[in-house]
Amino acid sequence: MTSISAEQIRYDRDHIWHPYSSMTNPSPVYPIVSAKGVRLKMSDGRELIDGMASWWSAIHGYNHPVLNAAAHAQIDQMSHVMFGGITHEPAIELARKLVELTPAALDKVFIADSGSVAVEVAIKMAIQYWHALEKPEKHKLVTIRNGYHGDTFGAMSVCDPINGMHEIFTAVLPKHHFADRPEIGFHQAWDSADIASLKQIIEQQHHELAALILEPIVQGAGGMRFYSPHYLKAARALCDEYGLLLIADEIATGFARTGKMLACHHADVVPDIICLGKAITGGYMSLAATLTTTQVAETISAGGAGCFMHGPTFMGNPLACAVANSSLQLLIESDWKSNLQRIETALKTGLNPASEIKGVAEVRCLGGIGVVELSQPVDSARIQKMFIEKGIWVRPFGKLVYIMPPYIMDNETLNTLTSGIIEVLHRYLK
Repeated sequence: MTSISAEQIRYDRDHIWHPYSSMTNPSPVYPIVSAKGVRLKMSDGRELIDGMASWWSAIHGYNHPVLNAAAHAQIDQMSHVMFGGITHEPAIELARKLVELTPAALDKVFIADSGSVAVEVAIKMAIQYWHALEKPEKHKLVTIRNGYHGDTFGAMSVCDPINGMHEIFTAVLPKHHFADRPEIGFHQAWDSADIASLKQIIEQQHHELAALILEPIVQGAGGMRFYSPHYLKAARALCDEYGLLLIADEIATGFARTGKMLACHHADVVPDIICLGKAITGGYMSLAATLTTTQVAETISAGGAGCFMHGPTFMGNPLACAVANSSLQLLIESDWKSNLQRIETALKTGLNPASEIKGVAEVRCLGGIGVVELSQPVDSARIQKMFIEKGIWVRPFGKLVYIMPPYIMDNETLNTLTSGIIEVLHRYLK
């Protein structure tokens, strides 16, 4: 299809619920008919530079010949087969790659079908672990404010109840513990007072705490905040001291987005459970994974249930696993460290001028993430239209105008993207 009709757009508006949208007052949606490289082609023929990598995922851009070939080859074999009682090469090789890319202790792999499910799996692992050790009272979680872990119920219960978009469900969600968010930035001098709130909760409540769950280094949808690696180190130490598992939600940060293969590597921290997703298939389809240690896996398996109590229908989907294998191989074989340094430099150079614009509170960049935080929440519909007019795709939320471009974006295109953002902000904030 090369175009989308006005009738189809009307049907979309009347019948399709888009993410975080209203059916009575829907935000505009922009029809896309194809995508290639780092550009999205609109129904009217215009092209947009994609600054979002489809919510962190399309790290190699769109229509990549290697990933296309992997999908074609696998679909001719089998697109799906149940994972219960069956295995296949794409899943085995994906598990092998994930074990190689993550810390050595993380050697047991549960292949899930979305990021939110990976978080649900991690939470269930932590709770079932303590139940197997005959400590069922350790069934609560602790996390930090401004966190975001997904939209399913278990994941929502550890999102910030105020800033995490799920306040309306507070009364029906499991009650967990929330520590103050880290305030010391990634490059700032460390002060142990920054972790005092988390320390106090763990000291007082550790008898009922199964795990600490957090997004390492970068808090995503809760505010695109970058915090000190020392906080992560101290959090790991607290978990060790008081007997909590550490769950690292690396769904958004994994696979080099922060400049390290995993955000945990910034602090040389090894979690007990790690969640991966988003970029795992290069944005081709939904897939995720939860990895844990032999000790956690064998403890769960030796418990009363005799197994881990989870099994999605599309777990280990061969098509998704095959594309993930090719995507991860592309990343591993590339000079990704230098490339992410290049992107970070370009983002800093391109976005720093925004700090001089009245109404901008802060500009911050880390790896392949660039954030311009405004003093007031943005009018998303108004500013998005302005971005479209500049030929760029940026999806702001709250006070944030942020980008995380595909890793293949060259410097000239990065400059066009960031200069377009600066021009729009000048117009929008005048």
